[in-house]
Amino acid sequence: MKSDYQAHWEVLPSAPTEYLDAANLPPIIAQLLYNRGVRLSEIEPFLAADRRLAVNPFLLPDMSQAVSRIYKALLSGEKIAIYGDFDVDGITATATLVEGISWLGGKVTFYIPDRLQEGHGLKSLAIEKLHNQGVGLIITVDCGITNLTEAKQAREMGIDMIITDHHTPLETLPQAIAVIDPKRENSRYLFHELAGVGVAFKLLQALFHKDSREKSLLRFLDLVTLGTVTDMVPIVGENRYLVKEGLRVLNSTPRIGLQEMARLAGLELGKLDAKHVSWALGPRLNAASRMDDASTSYRLLTTNSLQEAHHLAARLEEKNAERQKLSNETLNKVKEKLATKMHLPLLMESDEGYPVGVIGPIAGKLVDEFCKPAIVINLGSEVCRGSIRSIPEFNIAAALEKCRDLLITFGGHPLAAGFVTSRQNLPTLEEKLMSLAANQLSHLDLRPKLVIDAEVPLSTFAGDTFNLIQQLEPFGQGNPLPTFLTRQAQVVELRNFGNQSKHLELKLKQRDITWRAVIFNSQKAPDEIPSCIDIVYKVEKSFWSGEEVLGLNLLHFAPSG
Repeated sequence: MKSDYQAHWEVLPSAPTEYLDAANLPPIIAQLLYNRGVRLSEIEPFLAADRRLAVNPFLLPDMSQAVSRIYKALLSGEKIAIYGDFDVDGITATATLVEGISWLGGKVTFYIPDRLQEGHGLKSLAIEKLHNQGVGLIITVDCGITNLTEAKQAREMGIDMIITDHHTPLETLPQAIAVIDPKRENSRYLFHELAGVGVAFKLLQALFHKDSREKSLLRFLDLVTLGTVTDMVPIVGENRYLVKEGLRVLNSTPRIGLQEMARLAGLELGKLDAKHVSWALGPRLNAASRMDDASTSYRLLTTNSLQEAHHLAARLEEKNAERQKLSNETLNKVKEKLATKMHLPLLMESDEGYPVGVIGPIAGKLVDEFCKPAIVINLGSEVCRGSIRSIPEFNIAAALEKCRDLLITFGGHPLAAGFVTSRQNLPTLEEKLMSLAANQLSHLDLRPKLVIDAEVPLSTFAGDTFNLIQQLEPFGQGNPLPTFLTRQAQVVELRNFGNQSKHLELKLKQRDITWRAVIFNSQKAPDEIPSCIDIVYKVEKSFWSGEEVLGLNLLHFAPSG
């Protein structure tokens, strides 16, 4: 928590009276819905998050062509390869299509590239390898939309290709039998924010259309939830339905690998929510490709052996611990080298020693702390790999498009992307990206900002208010856990706790209302906390002395007045 009083607090404007009246809900709930851009006509389906949010898969571009080509392969016994990506979204999408098409009787293999040796996207050598294995149809998941050269190569080799992706297309599409991407300009699919695994699931829905087993596809929604939440796509629209239903499936998943991973992570099936996926399960599945080989996570998701599940889950637990240690060490080095560059509009740091597997999360932590776009680059002798995380005010995918003449490959989203460039082009690339950032950001206040849903007294949360707020679940990107501001809270008691006493527990009182509050990683001694404070916080359940209790998770505070 930043308790240096420097963060900018932005309280969102009050909802119009006509909205509050027409919503027919408690004012605080109506305000939260208004903050999230939910129109009056959308309130009921938003809260229900049911099948009404699902969209017809045949509205996705080229879906009919894809279904026809896959059934042709099924009828002829042709060998099909699912070509995935190595992050959680790609791994879960790969598992979804391999299992689903196998269920239809298909002869299916899969290929997941190595993060360190191959990088993102389709690779020529991999296509040649699949061709030599007798593959006649390649279906990509979570990749391929920008791989024009590789798609052309596959076509010339006599391999048909179906692209399924959710990244932003280029002006020219790959040469393929079908290119399924909700972000295509001509797409009639009104929801554009599916994750890669979401697009793969929609392909399965289309394949199983009118099949007696169509309803059984819900069993794949545990995978869809893992990929969707971890890839940090907005949990709005159809994603609300997929994740809400997927959490139900995940909490009773028959996948013994997931059962073992949850157990070793100290989680209890039946009580998992999106936060557990984001902070515990997702990072463990990602740790395989960041530190070793993504196939470990794929095998964990698909194994039927309890012994193998236990071995793989233990390996992921070990790799995740290594990832955390390596990330912390590298982050400290990056921040040291950036110390003289903090005035720049874009933070860009490179070194031969930055591990490719952790540069993305490190860039994300820099963005969280300094509220600026951040690029961390692994320098090779000839080729450099960079990971970028950004802020809403700077579309990094569009910026890379403007630099494409300096790049070997690139791709991603407005807030997260990656690229490969030659070492000789790196200085020019840095200069151009810095110029773009300066032009777009120099006039903006980029102080760390806390967006607050409402200013309320502590008495607001008496009674059933917390349970009503839970109707907005699942929370995530685009629908964050609500943040509140309360002024004039009296500090009655406080004490340090936890490892090295770096956390702080407070008892706060306002009139006759008393709440327990926690400041994690406060680095503050009790005598540094004023006796009366304004607080920014989230209301959350946590375990305290073995019991589940409701409390305040303080994000920031300042002396009252």
